[in-house]
Amino acid sequence: MGTALKRPRKDATAPRRGGVAPLMRVLFITNRHRTGGWLAEAFARETAGEIHLQETVGSVAGLALLRDEAFDAVLVSHDPMELDALELIEGYRAGGADEPILVLGMQSEQEMSALSYQAGADGYACANTTTTRNLTWMLARAVERHQLIRENRRLNQAEQQRLQREHDEAERLLLEQRMLIGDLEAIRARGRSPAAAVKRQPDTPLSLPLPEQLVDHYRELLRTYVIMGSGNLACELSRLADLLSVAGVTAGQTMQLHVHVLEELVHGLGTRSTRHVMTRADLLVLEIMIHLVENYRHRYQERAHPPVQRVLPGFEDDGPIA
Repeated sequence: MGTALKRPRKDATAPRRGGVAPLMRVLFITNRHRTGGWLAEAFARETAGEIHLQETVGSVAGLALLRDEAFDAVLVSHDPMELDALELIEGYRAGGADEPILVLGMQSEQEMSALSYQAGADGYACANTTTTRNLTWMLARAVERHQLIRENRRLNQAEQQRLQREHDEAERLLLEQRMLIGDLEAIRARGRSPAAAVKRQPDTPLSLPLPEQLVDHYRELLRTYVIMGSGNLACELSRLADLLSVAGVTAGQTMQLHVHVLEELVHGLGTRSTRHVMTRADLLVLEIMIHLVENYRHRYQERAHPPVQRVLPGFEDDGPIA
């Protein structure tokens, strides 16, 4: 086996080593009959010290060494009669290990490649046909692949943490809005009866004395606003404010309606981002409140200063006509 790996002839078309790590520590797990001294010499000749190979005999010794030391990659010699690399890799992967692992055996690649991938290996090389350079690049690509996997995992974890922070912030803002509604209710109750002015706890469910039809309409309006923004809904928001003011819906009740619908929307997002929804929702309720205040102001002015029918000049009421 030691002479089976072929050292390729150096020529102008040989691939450069620019993609190979400056130094890779590789653990070679083999059996008593196939020691890896020959492989270490082959790597030393071909890679000029880029691969440092450390050999261990037997699966038990190999796993013990992997627990104690860090390696960039692992080579496992496959000998079904003495060292079953596939069984070793399956158990190793089941334990949560994620080092790059290549299988090196005497069988053909057509026979063993698929079985090696299925067991969790990153590739298979036939010692009778592969070259040292080919094995070097297989190790380099396996190391690169696992580095990308780890980086992708780290980015996914960072993204999940960011989304969780957004959801926590959304829950905090909704809690503050519920507390604001509770303060408004307490102020109104104090104006009616000081003894009945009990502040509602922020975790108490909101009572929503509004028609379900209005709630459904606002729910669809909020969803549309989140997608389209305010530009296409200005007339719709103005009509809704007219409807609320005519029905005598207060600012506190409007805020209750908004928080109730917004909580449903945020909880329905699951693990998706809430930042855009919360930003759009704040703009929507601000725009609704502006329209509502203007409507109530106009209605107040009309009641305080009712319109007076003006008389045309020359038709003043100077008394009965003779």
